[in-house]
Formats: sequence, structure tokens, C-alpha cells
Amino acid sequence: MIVLGVDPGSVRTGYGIVRGEADSFSLVDCGIIRLSSRQSIPERIKIIYDELEALISSNKPARLALETAYVNRNAQSALKLGQVRGAVVALAMNKGVQLHEYAPREVKQILTGRGGASKEQVAYMARHFLNISDPIKPHDISDALGIALCDLLCESGPVSGRNGKTGSSLRKSNWSEFVKANPDLVL
Repeated sequence: MIVLGVDPGSVRTGYGIVRGEADSFSLVDCGIIRLSSRQSIPERIKIIYDELEALISSNKPARLALETAYVNRNAQSALKLGQVRGAVVALAMNKGVQLHEYAPREVKQILTGRGGASKEQVAYMARHFLNISDPIKPHDISDALGIALCDLLCESGPVSGRNGKTGSSLRKSNWSEFVKANPDLVL
């Protein structure tokens, strides 16, 4: 199973392509789509769309995992991010790639066991799962890899080696079930 993780942004969009097989994960490709703030938003969206489309065509991922929008104090930034996310959603639908969306706190919870984990902790766990010795920089890339890994973990295996619960079952449980199953994670 190959998953393309996308950390959307209107100036930098990170991507990470991960292959999951049985109990192991391997890095297929990762990078960043850098855009100029001098370009119009429509121009940037087209570049993001075209570059991600090329990645989908060459790597044939079964799924695309996308970070959900978060509320930002700057309304203009939130609107631009929404437009980028919309283009990525449209791309997944146009290419027939299954789309899964994850909130940033959910990705952190699945990878590290803490929804409030730092970006450095997510990057560390991405390196751990992918058996990469060198640091993954910038965080746009490690976040995208984290999103792809989160998707694979939710569908196929234990979450960060903790308590044997699968990510899929964590996502479908309600709060009281989560507390009962994970007393060590709740303060």
C-alpha cells in the first residue's frame, strides 16, 4: 500500500510518499513544493495541483492523506489554505485516489501517543518508523510523512506500539472508550 501524505500550504506544501507492507514502512519519496508569495493564489494552486498530479501519476498511491484545516487568527491565511486544500481534494477525486483527512492533533496522537506533541517529536517518530538516520527538514516534509504514516497506522496496525489498539479503532471510539482503553494517556 502506497500513501501520499500532504501538508498543504500556500507558500510551501510538503509531501511524503510512504509504502506500508505488513509491519514495516519505507520512504518512497518526499519533498516540498516551494512557491513565491509574488505569484497569485490561482498560479500557486495550479503549481501545487500539477506537481502533486505528477507525483500521483509516477508513484500510483492508493490513498492520499491530507491534513485538515485548522482555525487561524489570520482569516486571509485560512482562506488561502482552504483553497489549496480544495485543489488537493479535487485532484484526489479526479485521479480516483481514496482521500483520508486527519487533524494535526490526531496525527500527533497516532504517531507519538500525545495530541500536543511538538513538530520535532513528529519528525523523530517519522524517522523512527521509516528507519531514516538523517533529520527530516523542513517540518513541512516531516509533517507530510507523519500524515502518510498516520493513515497507514490507522488502517493496518498498532499505534506507536502502544496498548495494541489500532489507529482505526482509536478513530472510531468515543471518548469514554478511549479513556477506558488508555488510562495511561489521560491526565
